[in-house]
Amino acid sequence: MSILVVGATGTLGRQIVRNALDEGFDVKCLVRNFQKAAFLREWGAQLVQANICGPKSLPPCFDDVTAVIDAATARPQDSVYDVDWDGKVNLIKAALDANVERYVFISILNCEQYPHVPLMDVKHCTEKFLEESGINYTILRPCGFLQGLVGQYAVPILEKQAIWVMGEAAPIAYMNTQDIARFAVRSLKLPETNKRSFPLAGTRAWGGYELVRLCERLSGETAKVSTMSLGLLRGVRSFANFFQWGWQFADRLAFAEVSAGSAPLDAEMDEVYSTFGLDKSEITTVEEYLGEYFNRILKKLKELNFESNRESKKKLPF
Repeated sequence: MSILVVGATGTLGRQIVRNALDEGFDVKCLVRNFQKAAFLREWGAQLVQANICGPKSLPPCFDDVTAVIDAATARPQDSVYDVDWDGKVNLIKAALDANVERYVFISILNCEQYPHVPLMDVKHCTEKFLEESGINYTILRPCGFLQGLVGQYAVPILEKQAIWVMGEAAPIAYMNTQDIARFAVRSLKLPETNKRSFPLAGTRAWGGYELVRLCERLSGETAKVSTMSLGLLRGVRSFANFFQWGWQFADRLAFAEVSAGSAPLDAEMDEVYSTFGLDKSEITTVEEYLGEYFNRILKKLKELNFESNRESKKKLPF
């Protein structure tokens, strides 16, 4: 089976490429820039250049392709509506024309509950478009990526900078992108995942202050915590909406409101594990992921400090 991975240079997309290659699939990566995607070619993937916002560029990408895994999403400088709606419609139509056997779409958990949040609304509309298109699809709906916790919590505490926490934020069941990639690639081999949607939640949901305390324990540092209220967030979003330059910024602030509800972003996973033939014990926990990160970084810092001290001693006149 030959897979076309869309969004292959992203945090999740690159893990999908790596996993698919390890599983023996022929992998094509739809990319906009060959230079930025050179590492994918080094792994063994084939690069095809196209832009999902330009429908005429898409048909050649589907030569000999039997399945698509779509992990693409708009970059900060891009319009959500251009990329995550118009672009995805172009992509699904091109997949239909190419008679691909399966289309795996990475959505977001509970996207149908937030029609006022542009990205969530677009994800939900894309799900409906897939369901009505007639294509064989699988929809995966993760809650959040473990990788995002490094920049939000781990790096600030090591750099002694403030960690921003939403005061009313709901706990989120983060999952490692490597685990999400395993679900995505495995779904291609399982007929029972066809024309179905599955939540992807980590081993448990974590609140912001729980994550701060975990990072403090793992790093041995005391965090500086700054709290942002939902009211302030909405005020900034309303202000940004007054100006055309602020529209995309406001749309992304709206997404932050998703995690500000009272209900945890979590889901029951027993049936999902059973369907995919995976065990919960195989899924990376937050403690494992952040523990490994801090161990690696703190070890590196100690090595750098040791080298610095040794060089200083060499320069002493005695």
